[in-house]
Parts: sequence; structure tokens; C-alpha cells
Amino acid sequence: MIPFLGPLDPFPPVATARPELGGLLAVGGALLPDRLLDAYRRGIFPWGTVEGHPLWYSPDPRMVLFPEEFRPSRSLRKILRHGPLTVRFDGDFAGVIDGCAATPRPGQDGTWITADMREAYLRLHELGWAHSVETWAEGELVGGLYGLAIGRMFYGESMFSRSDNASKFAFAHLVRYLQHHQFGMIDCQMYTDHLASLGAREIPRREFLERLHALAAGGARADWSAAGLSGDW
Repeated sequence: MIPFLGPLDPFPPVATARPELGGLLAVGGALLPDRLLDAYRRGIFPWGTVEGHPLWYSPDPRMVLFPEEFRPSRSLRKILRHGPLTVRFDGDFAGVIDGCAATPRPGQDGTWITADMREAYLRLHELGWAHSVETWAEGELVGGLYGLAIGRMFYGESMFSRSDNASKFAFAHLVRYLQHHQFGMIDCQMYTDHLASLGAREIPRREFLERLHALAAGGARADWSAAGLSGDW
């Protein structure tokens, strides 16, 4: 039986997550900032809804990327060196989340980014926890990603691309920012070939939680900007 959470009910232990259901842990609860931040600090994230109630997951193993293990392809390195794309941080958070919601995903019917989810992450962005990294071309938003930064931990949520390598371009600049500020890990949540091609890999949930608890022991970073991150790729 999957627990149903009331507004104030605590999350159950992550060890009770159902592996046969992709790590589903609980259903219900409100998408309020404190609830979401508590979830991320515990290694839990919301993904989708059932009858309007959020679904909470903690999969085992966990897909992560250690910034020092990032592997940009030769074609991506060329774009990073010579353009024509440019990057912005937190320039259009709403545009990024809308781009992610509108992008079809293999094996998914519709989007998990509901109106309530959108409003929840916009609120986290206003509070300084959620951030976007955006790819621009000729003044148009063509790709990007968003997620949360807590302490020295980044939790990736979703990415989208409207042109070749646009999401990878944003991801590369995210990794450079995280390296510059000594972040230790990016939570990629679940395995995809796309993430694996960039250097992400699966680790046991126990190891993920041990690293997470050490890295997330702090507040959000106020300085979220691509300034000063130039250099050789």
C-alpha cells in the first residue's frame, strides 16, 4: 500500500519506496515550498500526479553526475568554443519550465509539469532556490534546463531543446558553474541515455543519500550568474 499524505504528514522512510514502481514512495501532500525543500533534502522528488495528487519518488539506484566526470562530445565542444549559441542564467525561468512542459517525451503521454507544479517551482524560483540555465540564439530561447540549488547540491528537474545541442549547451554551462562553486553532485533522478552520454551514472541510493546529506547542509546561493565562467572547453 502506497501511503497517502495529508498536508502535514511527514514523508515515510525512503527505504519503503516501491522498486517495482520506479521508486514510488507516497502520494498526496501539498506542493508548498517547505514541503518541496524537505523532500529534496531527503532524496525525494515529485514526478507526476494522480487525480491531482503529487506522486513522490526515491528510486534506487539513483542517476547522478559528478561535475568532474562531465564528458562533452567533440561537436558540443566546438559549439561551446565558437557559438553561435549564448547562455543566460535565470533570465527566463518561466520560459524554460514552459519549454520543458511542451516538449514530448518518449513513453510519456502528456507532461508531468502540471499547472500546480509550474506554480510551485516558480515560487521556489522567487524564493531563490530554483534556477534556470538558458540557451539563446538570435534573441530567442531555444533550450535550457531548470532545477534547485541547496548548499553544494544541484537537483536537476527537466531540460528541453528546440535546436541541435541547445539543452547540452545549457547543461555544459551549468556544470562549469557548479565546478566553479565547488558543488559536489547533480541529481539526475533516473537513467536516460541522454544523461549517460554526458557522463552521468547510477549509484546506490544509500551512497546518494550519504553524499546528499553532506552537500545539502547549507542554504541557497544568492549569486547565480554565468559571469566570470569563460575559459577553454
